Amino acid sequence: MNLPELQKLTDWLIDGARSAVSPRLMMADVCEGLVAAGVPLWRVGVFVKTLHPDFYGRNFIWRPGAEVEIGQVDFDITESPEFLASPLSIVFLQGLEVRARVDDPASKRFPIIADMRAEGVTDYIALPILFTDGSVHASSWTTKQAGGFTDGQVNALRSLVRALARVIEIIQWRNISSLLLDTYVGNRAGERILSGQIRRGHTETMNAAIWLSDLRGFTALSDRLPAETVVDILNGYFDCQVAAIRTHGGEVLKFMGDGLLAVFPIDEYVGDARQVCSHVLEAACESRASVEAMHYPIGDTVERFRFGVALHVGPILYGNIGGGNRLDFTCIGPAVNLAARLEKIAGKLHRTIVASEGFAGICAGGWSELGKFPIAGFAKAERVYGLIDEAPAA
Repeated sequence: MNLPELQKLTDWLIDGARSAVSPRLMMADVCEGLVAAGVPLWRVGVFVKTLHPDFYGRNFIWRPGAEVEIGQVDFDITESPEFLASPLSIVFLQGLEVRARVDDPASKRFPIIADMRAEGVTDYIALPILFTDGSVHASSWTTKQAGGFTDGQVNALRSLVRALARVIEIIQWRNISSLLLDTYVGNRAGERILSGQIRRGHTETMNAAIWLSDLRGFTALSDRLPAETVVDILNGYFDCQVAAIRTHGGEVLKFMGDGLLAVFPIDEYVGDARQVCSHVLEAACESRASVEAMHYPIGDTVERFRFGVALHVGPILYGNIGGGNRLDFTCIGPAVNLAARLEKIAGKLHRTIVASEGFAGICAGGWSELGKFPIAGFAKAERVYGLIDEAPAA
């Protein structure tokens, strides 16, 4: 082994691996550096738990001559027979190192070793990756070298993993911060917060299409069903909208009980208002179909659902608003207020999708005027439009 090269690699990690611009490149540089220093690696895996509502963790897999593969694992992984019978379960659950030479009869207790033997692997070692908060993550290292890893190579891996753990922890917490912000405040808002827009009153004006919706009959529904059932229904109901909103370029800013506020930014320089509003209408129609198809069996009955959504377009103030040390990244302005009033009118008219005159004028075609209505808090009455293909719900 080339000990000076191993030390250079360790020092590079201690310095933050700053020349690697992504986790994928960092892992490739580490593995290729080890090979160049005399550690003949075949397959390397890094497995890191995370904080995310949809998946348990991420894995990074390196093989010689191939790009590092990045994947996600579901929450049920820790209960799967494959995981429980693997060396990684010992690392994660007990924080212990596991060595499994392919020619060692004791290694047969791990089914994965038979697969590795078929690949020509001679040795396997799983090492814990310890974070400073006490959490345990894992790495696995394999070789095809005759006789497996030497004692010196194993010691080199043990030493390097300590420095590697520090870099992985930094990357992981950055990733968690970004994931959690995306989950709880939305992608665009999360990016602004991470870029430093965190002071109260730090706002910007943005032109956007506005989406404001709610579930019809939610109060009565909440009164007659258990709270756990209502939460389950709400999650399914929001699923009917969020996927369509995100697919068509929108960002969900807030869930308010059964209400949902989303915005679709309009680029003032590109002048894409017509295209954006067309995407908003497509998302609304897809959501309408999804909510109409949604059903929830309760005993001998099946609950069906209706919702209403108001669409408007106009300038909004977007940024940090709050009191004391509690801030919210949201949007305000007369355009948002008007959208909220239009949504109430949609309920009174038994309509699913309604639009302001401004929105209907930009997204032309398929609208019929439903009338001119006084709007609480606004000096002038507003014309409200509904889709021609939509009959008022009973």
